[in-house]
Amino acid sequence: MKTKVLIYRGKEISVHYDVVRCIHAAECVHGLPQVFDPKRKPWVSPDQATPEEVLHGVSACPTGALSVRGVTAAENKENTTNIQPNGPLYAAGDIEIKTPDGELLLNDTRIALCRCGASQNKPLCDGAHAKAGFADAGALNNTGAAPVKRERGKLTFMPLPGGPLLFEGPCELTGANGGRAYPEKGALCRCGASQNKPFCDGSHSSIGFSGE
Repeated sequence: MKTKVLIYRGKEISVHYDVVRCIHAAECVHGLPQVFDPKRKPWVSPDQATPEEVLHGVSACPTGALSVRGVTAAENKENTTNIQPNGPLYAAGDIEIKTPDGELLLNDTRIALCRCGASQNKPLCDGAHAKAGFADAGALNNTGAAPVKRERGKLTFMPLPGGPLLFEGPCELTGANGGRAYPEKGALCRCGASQNKPFCDGSHSSIGFSGE
């Protein structure tokens, strides 16, 4: 996976910005415009708000492109994965991405995962779904009730070369229609062709998907 991190330093904290992971969701701009202003150079000014306010604004970034050093974020109590209409999966919590060989590629609290098959930074989303014309409403059927007691644990994603995105760990999966499911493991489509989105139905084989 590609990365390009720029650092914006303030008196008490610094904001780290991974250009490659940003898909311009603009949650930071909408939530804290005095700190994040794309019309200004530099576009990030950490001293225009308190460290806690900056942390709150950064925490709204769904891709993890933004992070803060110098102030500690509260721990996410649960892992969540939200299906975005015509877009990626937003995962939050105790998240990691590993290869089938067990190599750790990324450990973070917020990531955006490609499900259109067109990203050049797989398994992460790079915003290519818009140009590719990916269309999926992101609906999900309700599947069972939430476990009575859910222990916090790591949610692991594992992209299979030419295949789906395997996942394992406690998670609440939420559709754009409000539907919820609580699978502990499964296979998610990342080629864009499944007729059972967000889950894999084997279509990657028929379309010759070659994603790493």
